Amino acid sequence: MKNNILISGGAGFIGSHVLTLFLNKYENYKIFNVDSLTYAGNLENLKSIENHKNYQLINLDICDYNRIKKVIDINNITHVIHLAAESHVDRSILDPFSFAKTNVMGTLSLLQAVKEKWKGDFENKLFYHVSTDEVYGSLGDEGFFTEESKYDPHSPYSASKASSDHFVRSFRDTYGLPIVISNCSNNYGPFQFPEKLIPLFINNIINRKPLPVYGNGENIRDWLFVKDHALAIDKIFHEGTLGETYNIGGFNEWKNIDLIKKRIKVTGRLLG
Repeated sequence: MKNNILISGGAGFIGSHVLTLFLNKYENYKIFNVDSLTYAGNLENLKSIENHKNYQLINLDICDYNRIKKVIDINNITHVIHLAAESHVDRSILDPFSFAKTNVMGTLSLLQAVKEKWKGDFENKLFYHVSTDEVYGSLGDEGFFTEESKYDPHSPYSASKASSDHFVRSFRDTYGLPIVISNCSNNYGPFQFPEKLIPLFINNIINRKPLPVYGNGENIRDWLFVKDHALAIDKIFHEGTLGETYNIGGFNEWKNIDLIKKRIKVTGRLLG
């Protein structure tokens, strides 16, 4: 069956890996990459597929409802994989309005546009919302977050993502929209923007810059390789149960300070 898939944020870190995987794997999918190409969007990430016959880049802000609605209508979009988001905690503390706009209103714009397009005909339709485990807050002594963990966001970023999750579920409950949600742990890998912890520290080590460690570095994070995340998104997209939430983790927990020491050791060895 011919699927017309809108991937929002496809020029971003995770989005570019998902988009490349889908284009290389599914010849019968037409994929529309909607990306506003802000600082985190990089077309160099997509060099390998930029001339693919089933690919189209649309430079567009997802908050522009009228244009998003037109794109979805003209291209007969059947599926959405929603990855576009402001995603850096520190930036959200400095500018919470931008995070609320993109992560909440941008998600609502996409939801409303597909609802109006599909008009209750939900056969072979899906709205897949990609979120974060930050919505659960601090882990404490629980061991792992689960799909039943309560929401407890602590930053403007996590609050905006939690709100977007709730809007997606509300469109399922109110309008019957076919949705799935996945919440992932911390991604790392090729093309990651250098403000994130791992590429930031590698870059600073190479350039002999200070390594900013927050607190005592004892905070623990689970790290997920971005290509593994893309494979999980692929599986959920094709085999997930409508209405369900899926947590995607790497089972790869590190204290920040231990991870930083490891980066120093490995990077120093490679530099000779």
